[in-house]
Amino acid sequence: MSLTVVKLGSSIIADDGGALRRDGLAAHCATLAARHARGERFVLVSSGAIARGVEALKLPARPTAIDALQAASAVGQGRLFRAWDDLLDGEGLVAAQVLLTLHDLGEREAFVNARRTLLRLVEYGAVPVINENDTTTTDEISFGDNDLLAAQVAMLLNADRLVLLTSTDGLFTADPRRDPAAELVTEVVDVEEALATHDIGSTTSSLGTGGMRSKALAAEMAAAAGIPTVVANGLRPEALRRLLDGEAEGTAFAAGEARWSSFKLWLRYAKPARGTIEVDRGALRALTAGGTSLLPVGVTGVGGDFRAGDAVDIRCGDELIGKGISGYPAGALRRVMGQRTERVRETLPGAPEEAVHRDRLVLV
Repeated sequence: MSLTVVKLGSSIIADDGGALRRDGLAAHCATLAARHARGERFVLVSSGAIARGVEALKLPARPTAIDALQAASAVGQGRLFRAWDDLLDGEGLVAAQVLLTLHDLGEREAFVNARRTLLRLVEYGAVPVINENDTTTTDEISFGDNDLLAAQVAMLLNADRLVLLTSTDGLFTADPRRDPAAELVTEVVDVEEALATHDIGSTTSSLGTGGMRSKALAAEMAAAAGIPTVVANGLRPEALRRLLDGEAEGTAFAAGEARWSSFKLWLRYAKPARGTIEVDRGALRALTAGGTSLLPVGVTGVGGDFRAGDAVDIRCGDELIGKGISGYPAGALRRVMGQRTERVRETLPGAPEEAVHRDRLVLV
């Protein structure tokens, strides 16, 4: 059984006025149903709640204030899922509404539980339709946008493929709206190189928050999990069918050669950093070349007010070198930073030897 995560952006769900693009979505649902009948399974990540709310509330434009965005989402989410439920039901498929928050993926126990629930829905033959619970989130209106949420869902489920449907044909060498000489990039192996080489914008429509840069970053995240990504034009009814059939469509981002462990993927991409640990050059060499744990003696500074068990960024000067789970709360680490293990034991009896254990550390 293959599992594909398909993300549909706001511009695929609704037009600039917030009206549902029902015919296009119906075509995609027919494609999913045909593949589902062959034993393939799908998880949808759907934007569009705010767009649907904007239309229902007759707002002149997408709001910018967080509370206004959350209000629009509260109105629009039910309408959005009802549309998916009707469309999928018309193809004989059962839709399951799943709303996630950053907390659901940022805490390991909740992360594992979300994985179990989604896999159970897939096992039952349902099609999960995922969006962020915009109404209750306090960090921001989304994970950055739903492209990154889709990548995290693909990693969460160990999916075989990630598809990002947008309103353009894929990644171009420049913005095709401004440069008529822009050419479609059909394949990307190195996302960092692509980001550096091409003029990749950050916005796409008046009702959405994503853009090609966020899609490239989502593809980079998926690649770290060994998952290939395709970015294609979801306004073309046949695009999803073609790319699922293996035909050339949009931009294909290659999967990474090395697949990270589930824990390290979660740590790197899902768990938010609550502070910073600064290290010296000796610790930098030990971490990057020796694969050792970070000891308090190598710590030169502590930023933030994190707790033991929180994720922290690890930096040496201006360089971000990794992310890990701190064995100390910030205040305690400040007391023992720069001290050798023997002195740490005297200062804080019972404290762990490692500021960050190597098994709970990922280099970037």
